[in-house]
Amino acid sequence: MSAHKPLSPLPALIFASRWLQLPLYLGLIVAQCVYVFLFGKELWHLIHDADALGEQQIMLIVLGLIDVVMISNLLVMVIVGGYETFVSRLGLQGHPDQPEWLSHVNASVLKVKLAMAIIGISSIHLLKTFIEAGQLGLPLCAPELVATGVACTKFTSTGVMWQTIIHCVFILSAVGIAWTDKLMANGHPRQNGH
Repeated sequence: MSAHKPLSPLPALIFASRWLQLPLYLGLIVAQCVYVFLFGKELWHLIHDADALGEQQIMLIVLGLIDVVMISNLLVMVIVGGYETFVSRLGLQGHPDQPEWLSHVNASVLKVKLAMAIIGISSIHLLKTFIEAGQLGLPLCAPELVATGVACTKFTSTGVMWQTIIHCVFILSAVGIAWTDKLMANGHPRQNGH
């Protein structure tokens, strides 16, 4: 193993600046803890009030739980993949619990995985909207309407349309990112000389 040549002060400082990202990743771990708490709270609500909830309400709560899990997965990808790519190696080679995707992670792979995770999260939100879309045409929910028990909706036709358009933009963006990465990969010669 060859010894590394010591860096001069300015390059050493610039290279060491990557450790400034460490508090950001630690902050995301704290955010992950908040999502675990939120998941537990929603799960307790589902179990405790299951008899009083209708099928649609149960479905919406379950979709909310799935949403929390998908956002949590996104956080794990950013924390583990980002730290490994931009800060320092984790040294997980050969560890039985090493995520399969981490063995070939780089900034390009991370971008595509994050785009796909965002599409998944957007899909869950859109599905929740479509489930509640049957209430379109009812008055918008205001605190005074909710308190009186009057049927109301949280969505407008325009809101549903924009949510669908934004979801389609996410899909097109992910396709564009994947296509660009494929073009860039095809443009680089392989390391083995073939």
